Amino acid sequence: MFPLPPEDRSLSPYTGWTRAHWEAVADGLLAAVEPYRSPDGAEVDLPGRESWSRCDGMEGYARTFLLAAFRVAGGGDPGLLAPYARGLEAGPRVWQPVGDRTQSMVEAASIALGLWLTRPYLWDRLEEKVQAEAAGYLAATLRHEPADSNWVMFPATVGGFLNAVGLHTGEAGAAVERGLARVEPWYAGDGWYSDGPGRAFDHYNGWALHLYPALLAHLSGREAGVHGERLREFLAGYALTFDADGGMLYHGRSLTYRFGAVTSLFAGALLDATPLAPGRTRRIASGVLRRFLDRGALSPDGLLTLGWYGPYEPTLQPYSGWASPYWASKAFLGLLLPPDHPVWTAPEEPGPSGTAALPGPGFLVQNSGGIARVLNHGSEKYADDPLYDRYAYSTRTAPTTPGAVPDNHFGLVSEDGTLAARGPLTPAGAGTLGDTAWAASRSAGVESVSVVRGPVEVRIHRVAPGSRVRQTGWALHHATATPAPPATPTLPTTPAAPTAAEIATPATGAGATPTVPATSEMTAAAAAAPGGGPAVVLRSPDGLGTLLAGLHGYERAEAVEAPDGTAFGAPALVPALDGVAEDGWAVAVAVLAGEDEPAVLSGADCPDGRPDGRLNGRADERADGRADGRAGAGVPGTGAAGLPTVRADGGQVVVTWPGGTAHAFTPDGPVTT
Repeated sequence: MFPLPPEDRSLSPYTGWTRAHWEAVADGLLAAVEPYRSPDGAEVDLPGRESWSRCDGMEGYARTFLLAAFRVAGGGDPGLLAPYARGLEAGPRVWQPVGDRTQSMVEAASIALGLWLTRPYLWDRLEEKVQAEAAGYLAATLRHEPADSNWVMFPATVGGFLNAVGLHTGEAGAAVERGLARVEPWYAGDGWYSDGPGRAFDHYNGWALHLYPALLAHLSGREAGVHGERLREFLAGYALTFDADGGMLYHGRSLTYRFGAVTSLFAGALLDATPLAPGRTRRIASGVLRRFLDRGALSPDGLLTLGWYGPYEPTLQPYSGWASPYWASKAFLGLLLPPDHPVWTAPEEPGPSGTAALPGPGFLVQNSGGIARVLNHGSEKYADDPLYDRYAYSTRTAPTTPGAVPDNHFGLVSEDGTLAARGPLTPAGAGTLGDTAWAASRSAGVESVSVVRGPVEVRIHRVAPGSRVRQTGWALHHATATPAPPATPTLPTTPAAPTAAEIATPATGAGATPTVPATSEMTAAAAAAPGGGPAVVLRSPDGLGTLLAGLHGYERAEAVEAPDGTAFGAPALVPALDGVAEDGWAVAVAVLAGEDEPAVLSGADCPDGRPDGRLNGRADERADGRADGRAGAGVPGTGAAGLPTVRADGGQVVVTWPGGTAHAFTPDGPVTT
């Protein structure tokens, strides 16, 4: 990696990084791509695979130009723009023409934004002929149809720039209004937009659907209005999706854009539309940037790779090409905040923790410090896509690859052993009950409710009585089964613990995946479930552990191997429960815990209901913001860590937590009295 300034642990006690580190990373990324610039400067042709658009050279120019623009607009050397000024002269003649839904429309927006940000240093110094040719090329985006998604903001962004420089103003103004109007029906509430019609809630909220309206307002000198209000509301929940070690949520498409996920945090600070303290904003953003750079996101030559922590093909889509990762340049929007802005001068504060129920996108977000997770009862995009259709995602795990055993899945099992996909999803609400949160949804033949208290999640499903079902849990890379101390709760109606032979029964039917042979550890894990029900406990070398235990309707537990693993490593193990829902109910408990939460995996209780009072992850961050590693009483999302018991009672399931708190749930959510 390129040289960085010394850490500053007085100003940034959690990450050590300051504005100077962001500037150094920007300079290093720009220097690394320079050898790959075409002689005319109009393209940056990096090594690696081409995308299906065959627009990769222009993409390399546009996305790195945006990085240079943020750097210069934030006080960097204007000389960084020289190769881009040269490329702008040749570009309109060599770039892919803009047409309906062409990739060149996407890149034109980044070019327009770069020109707008650096107008005094670049655009205003161009010859009129070059200006006219560049404006003519960009104006083509105003006359062509974008994809009906976040793409509608690309003509709007181009229009904003052209309006500002007084060219094609009629078409430009109409494009701005058209784009802002088109996203309105996609607003679902709680600060979240769907990425187009449907329910595709993902990272495009932060790095596109909130970003472009924010920059249009900022650069046009107008009030952000409703867009600022929505951004503020979005950040309140979205900030919880980052963990204490800089992990971001592995969910949705285009994840190779990596630290671009923090863009909206800086946009909120830029517009004064954020609920986050300045030191917390920087702590999250610097943590994410540093985590990726420390874990192999760069090639030996300093280029962003196609993948996650390093090259990883399943992270990519057909439109991903060698320059795609440079969408992450948007994160450097933070450099628009001047050096004396509190985001850069305030001491770092701990990242947020707690629980948020977001009925708009259908999410439960739970952050205990070292792990952030989203329970998904509202987001979907492509049928049976691991990046969208799982019931849960986290910052420390990733879904298994297509064709492997699906993690965090519940489905009906046919007579030939085929596991049904989740299918089209209908959200059924989300909310809180004191320190407990819930979310519900319906899909083909299944009604589901997730109930969360601290790191413990109860997964409730109702199906046709007598249905064969399978529930899977969190996929852990390089995992092994480990013994679990006995849990205290008992439940007479829960099936008895399976024998080792039952646990080891091979999977059958089409698409069967090898199971892990029975071990004494797995037998002990089965005995650890409340009432001795079937259970699997897994641990990975990085200290991560997971429990999946059957509470009602399950008869057998196993750990299934996913040979290709996940974005965090291969191979992986996935815990699984199988059974027959005789009365129509299938209920399990799932826990994902870090190295500081060993008691959670067994259900062992502590006097205050938490496993020795510690949060998982870093020992220096608390849910209430104090840095002694202890969880504060009454803090949302840090409730009792012991395992609950359940009772299926006709049309409802009663969940009873250690300490006696009980809630009844139907497929529509909690029963209120």
